[in-house]
Amino acid sequence: MLDFAIFAVTFLLILVGAVLYLCPASRQASGIPGMTPTDEKDGNLPDIVNSGSLHEFLVNLHEKYGPVVSFWFGRRLVVSVGSIDLLKQHINPNRTSDPFEMMLKSLLRYQSGLCGDAGESHLRKKLYENGVTKSLQSNFAVIQKLSEELLAKWLSFPESQHVPLCQHMLGFAMKSVTQTAMGSSFEDDREVIRFRRNHDAIWAEIGRGFLDGSLDKSMTRKKRYEDALMEMESVLKKVTKERRGRNFNRHVFIDSLLQGSLSDKQILEDTMIFSLAGCVITAKLCTWAVYFLTTSEEVQQNLYKEVDRVLGKGPLTHEKIEQLRYCRQVLCETVRTAKLTPIAARLQELEGRIDQHIIPKETLVLYALGVVLQDSSAWASPYKFDPDRFNDESAMKNFSLLGFSGSQECPELRFAYMVATVLLSVLVRKLYLHPVKGQVMETKYELVTSPKEEAWITVSKRS
Repeated sequence: MLDFAIFAVTFLLILVGAVLYLCPASRQASGIPGMTPTDEKDGNLPDIVNSGSLHEFLVNLHEKYGPVVSFWFGRRLVVSVGSIDLLKQHINPNRTSDPFEMMLKSLLRYQSGLCGDAGESHLRKKLYENGVTKSLQSNFAVIQKLSEELLAKWLSFPESQHVPLCQHMLGFAMKSVTQTAMGSSFEDDREVIRFRRNHDAIWAEIGRGFLDGSLDKSMTRKKRYEDALMEMESVLKKVTKERRGRNFNRHVFIDSLLQGSLSDKQILEDTMIFSLAGCVITAKLCTWAVYFLTTSEEVQQNLYKEVDRVLGKGPLTHEKIEQLRYCRQVLCETVRTAKLTPIAARLQELEGRIDQHIIPKETLVLYALGVVLQDSSAWASPYKFDPDRFNDESAMKNFSLLGFSGSQECPELRFAYMVATVLLSVLVRKLYLHPVKGQVMETKYELVTSPKEEAWITVSKRS
C-alpha cells in the first residue's frame, strides 16, 4: 500500500484494536450518507489512495455528502464529522485518553495505559502533563539559549543565502526536546545527532511498514527500525538510571515521571512518546510559523511591535512571554492554516447519536479537523493567514473545542507553543524574514502536516 493510505489504517488499528469486523449485513445499518464500498475486501481504501491522503479524501467526501459522512475501511464502518456544531455533540471533554498518544503507543507496540484502569490512566496523564509544565519552567533559559544560537547562525548568513527552514527547525526542536526531557547530556551535539538518526528511522516507519507487511518483507528496513528503537530505548533507560534518586540543578521531564509511582516500563514509554511527538510537533509548528510570517509583512511587523512593546530592551522572561497575546494568535492561526494535525479519532464505545444520525456501537468516528479548520461557515476567509481572527472570543472557543488550545490541548502542543513563542520573539527582534520568490509550497498530510519539500527562506538584519 502507498504510505499515505497507511495513515487511515493506523487510526483503525489503534482505536478499534481487537474489536471484530462488522458483519457484511450491518453495512447499511447506520443510514449515514456516504460512500458504499468500492472493494469487498478493502472497502473505500482504493478511494483514499486515489485522493492522495486520508485528509484529502475526507475533504472531497464532506463536500459531496455533508457534515456527517460514512465510508468503509475493509468491512468496518467509519463515520467522519466535519463541522464544529456537530463535533460539540460528540466530543467528551472528560476523556483522559489522547488519540495521538494511543496511536504512537500502538505503533511502538507499547501496551500499558491503552486498556488500563481509568483512575490510573488519569493519574498518569496528570503526571505527564505536570512533567511538561515543570520542564518548561525549569528549562526556559535553555530554550532561550538555543533560540539565540539559531539567531546567531542566521545573522552570519549573507542576505541572499537561502535558509533550509525545515532542516533548521527540526534540529532546533530536537535540541529543545532532548535537553528539556532528558537533561544536560544532550548539550553534546554528538548525542543529539545520534538521537536524530534514531528518531528519523523510527518516525519514517510510523504509520507505514507494519500495517501493509512491507516492513517484514524488507529485512534491511526492519533491522534499521528495530536497531533505532532499541538504541533509543537504551539511551532512555540509561538516562532514567542516572537521574533516579538524585538531585540536579535543572528539573527535566523524566524527573517528574521518576517522582511518580510509575514502573520503569511506563517511564520508558512516556519518555519515548514525548521525545517522538514533542520533536515532530515542535518542528512543524516552528516551520509553518516562520514560513507564514515570510508571506505577510504586515503580520510580521505587528508581531515585532508587540515583542518590542512587551520586552523593550530588557531580557526575555517566562512572565513576559505570557504577555505576548498577538504571538499566541499567530501560532493559533499557524495551526489552523497549516491544518497541523488534520485528523483525530475516537471509538464509539456505546451506541450514540450525532444530529439525527445513529452511530452504532464500535464505530470508528473520525474528527475531520482539517475540514473544520477551513470551513467557511466557521472561519471568515478560511484560506487567508489572519491572526486577527483570534481576537474574537468565539474563535478561541472553537479552537479550544477542537483540542488546539485551553484545557483540551495535548501536552506536546503546549510545549511546542512555548518553544515557538520564545523562538519567534528572539528572531523578529533582530531579523526580517523573507520568502524565496517563485517557491511553491505543497503540503504533505500525515499525522502531523508538513511541507512536501524543503521550505526555503532568506533573512536580513533589522536596522
